Amino acid sequence: MDRYTNLMIPLCIQPCLYMFYYICLRRRSRSGTRGEALTSRRAVESGQRAVVPVSVELEQYAKEVLDFSSHYGSENSMSYTMWNLAGVPNVYPSSGDFTQAAVFRTYGKWWQQCASAPPPFRRTPKDFHSRDYIELGFEEPVYPTAVEVLETYYPGAIVQILACSHNPFSQNPPTDVRWEVLWSGEPTKALTPQARQFSPSIKLISFPTNLLRLEVNSSLLDYYTELDAVILHGVKYRPLPALYKLHVIDINDVSDGEEELSDLAFRQGSDGKLQRTENGYFDKLPYELIQLILSHLTLPDLCRLAQSCKLLYQHCCDPLQYTQLSLQPYWARLSDASLGHLQSRCTLLQRLNLSWTGNRGALSLTGFSSFMKACGHNLVSLELSCCHFLNEACLDVISQTCPELQELNLSSCDRLHPPAFTHISKLTSLRRLVLYRTKIEQTAILSILTFCIQLRHLNLGSCCRIEDYDVVASMLAARCRSLCSLDLWRCRNLTDRGLTELVSGCRMLEELDLGWCPTLQSSTGCFQHLARSLPRLRKLFLTANRTVCDSDIEELAANCPSLQHLDILGTRLVNAVSLKKLLQSCPSLLLLDVSFCSQVDMRVVQELGSLFPNVAIKKSFTQ
Repeated sequence: MDRYTNLMIPLCIQPCLYMFYYICLRRRSRSGTRGEALTSRRAVESGQRAVVPVSVELEQYAKEVLDFSSHYGSENSMSYTMWNLAGVPNVYPSSGDFTQAAVFRTYGKWWQQCASAPPPFRRTPKDFHSRDYIELGFEEPVYPTAVEVLETYYPGAIVQILACSHNPFSQNPPTDVRWEVLWSGEPTKALTPQARQFSPSIKLISFPTNLLRLEVNSSLLDYYTELDAVILHGVKYRPLPALYKLHVIDINDVSDGEEELSDLAFRQGSDGKLQRTENGYFDKLPYELIQLILSHLTLPDLCRLAQSCKLLYQHCCDPLQYTQLSLQPYWARLSDASLGHLQSRCTLLQRLNLSWTGNRGALSLTGFSSFMKACGHNLVSLELSCCHFLNEACLDVISQTCPELQELNLSSCDRLHPPAFTHISKLTSLRRLVLYRTKIEQTAILSILTFCIQLRHLNLGSCCRIEDYDVVASMLAARCRSLCSLDLWRCRNLTDRGLTELVSGCRMLEELDLGWCPTLQSSTGCFQHLARSLPRLRKLFLTANRTVCDSDIEELAANCPSLQHLDILGTRLVNAVSLKKLLQSCPSLLLLDVSFCSQVDMRVVQELGSLFPNVAIKKSFTQ
């Protein structure tokens, strides 16, 4: 195609030809050798036929795991951790439950059905499905042409893949960080748990990237999803011009110009004077009814509607519309300016979700503090999971401005320094506290338990800096007798003495997670004492404790009729007889995990499954 021919083609057709030309070249590069080139963007735009600079498609495995929201593994090993996603595959194409894979902490709907789960936030967009995420850095920034995820067990959890403009290995501080969605979808449930290579069609973006983010939702899966590797395909030079500028929903649409609104609310009469316009049928509707209608809008829609007329501006800015505010779905675009625009509307705010927000400089101490000082006095629930902008000053602000706070989630805020947690003890009305994967130390948690005696839900999972969990258990038994749920997942030093003291003092416990606590031994009678002491028990995880035996199961059957979730993965001493007795005695049982229980084979699982069809009996496998 020469220059003259190119000029004769209508402008509306040229983009299609560019796309067709690029696809042909890419197919050629894949069908031939990797040394065969894709024609560069400059050549495509100018229509040259001569030899031009080439861009070879690169294939990269993740260089480093940068951030993640949760994982099944511990902070001190590689088994089942997100760090397994760095580098080449360890498992694929094999299928099954392998310690070398990356596994998130939860799956299914079990966790959302527990008493410790917070209620969902209103106004959450229906297309926001993400529950967990992981961010991966790659060696070379490229324009992505494909992303492949090697899923080795129970695939289907990935709901979104995003690319970031910031180079995570750059020494310069991040500025003007942009995130673009390469692909998004709904959570699915694969027909089989077998391994697969997931490679959805992705959107072309206008910047090179070496930072990908995968967001997942495992709620439909029958067991833990396992990921083995992520492959980024891309070219060094931009393959296509930016033909269209896509509209991006911007949370900063909340800034409303009074001048604009005034112009919309008035018109010029025949005498040349401004006359107020009518608002149609809206003037005839009760104020409360309009408020009810608007309560079904998402936050961006509410902010846009506020710009339409004076009447709707008044309704959209009513603080009653902002008693609950979840900004997690907008984590990629939230900034100090966004909080500033929302500040005047949130004077009655009671529940706030800032999880995943503010990272890479998006939120500052000044912006966060200003918002909390203006809107925190009525706050009862604050979700701050994975907020890496938090520091000790932020927690100090929370402790001073939120006197009524009852729920605080700092899950995976693993960059908070230990002294910051001492400020939590000032929040004496706390009832739910999540400190999963944080660096809290023993002094701080003991101070919190001394002053926060109304605690009902406490999560200390994977808090590896607490030196003596027996002391913590003793303090809980003495100070927090109304405790309803306690998560001690992967605490390394809780002994039978601490557990016995805990269950003797906290007899209201309904949920207790003792998964991967290796220092507990059934031979001491601690599990039987647990069963006799906790008649209200509904969830018990004894994951990977090889000493759990038939006597423990029989004691649970005799004393815990309300039991719904039981995980005894990995025990060698439990047989089918005691399990059948448990299933007969606990009619509310919904989940029983017997994976890697050497005396319980698939034949036993199938027999029990046919006798008790309402119970999901889990038995993982490896191939």
